[in-house]
Amino acid sequence: MLETRNLTIRFGGHVAVDHVSCAFAPGTLTAIVGPNGAGKTTYFNLISGQLPASEGQVLLDGMDITRLPAPLRTRRGLGRAFQLTQLFPQLSVLENVRLAVQARHGGGLNLWQVWLDRKDWIEESREILATVRLLDRHDATAASLPHGDQRKLEVALLMALEPRVYMFDEPTAGMSVDEVPVVLDLIRALKARKDCTILLVEHKMDVVRELADRIIVLHNGALVADGDPATVIASDIVQQAYLGGVAAEVGLEASA
Repeated sequence: MLETRNLTIRFGGHVAVDHVSCAFAPGTLTAIVGPNGAGKTTYFNLISGQLPASEGQVLLDGMDITRLPAPLRTRRGLGRAFQLTQLFPQLSVLENVRLAVQARHGGGLNLWQVWLDRKDWIEESREILATVRLLDRHDATAASLPHGDQRKLEVALLMALEPRVYMFDEPTAGMSVDEVPVVLDLIRALKARKDCTILLVEHKMDVVRELADRIIVLHNGALVADGDPATVIASDIVQQAYLGGVAAEVGLEASA
């Protein structure tokens, strides 16, 4: 469904992502790991269109989308959640989701479109909020939500867009121990559907081990390992990349 070919970006003389070629199949969850500065978020930014590639290609269903801006990639089926939550802070929780539903149905982002004309959009939005356990907060502004609920609302926005590729950049970052399971359950449910591709940047290795079908490892912008979780974590190249040969598990848990 999704593929990068020799994907590269340079900032001056620094190569942040270095000729990364990787394909991601439908129905799979791939975890992208690596030490700080490895290029994980930058790789995400290249795929989703937040940064222009210096070289290489991004393909979705075989179509080259490398030069498309981020909004058009979203319309083609790429859904992205960020490390820092991206919401409409002064709108209500329900209005945030309703706008995403409206955009998916081709209604644009006109906040003042008469809601009563499309009660089906409202009902769909409420069903999504119930799924992420935010229906009881539907009238609250997004800005008033605690951090964990804002992360859940961002997942709700992604679900409302119904992308074919879900990209989660550290979805549990900053969440309390009690809040983490809700987001992980949502990702687990998406994976169980088998009709979408999921990419996950995550530094918590217990999460990676549980959810990932596959791990790819970036180091200094390059792809250095790719395979099933047990094999990748045990590989010599991964252990050497993390803390100079200290056990991979220790290094991976310390990475971001």
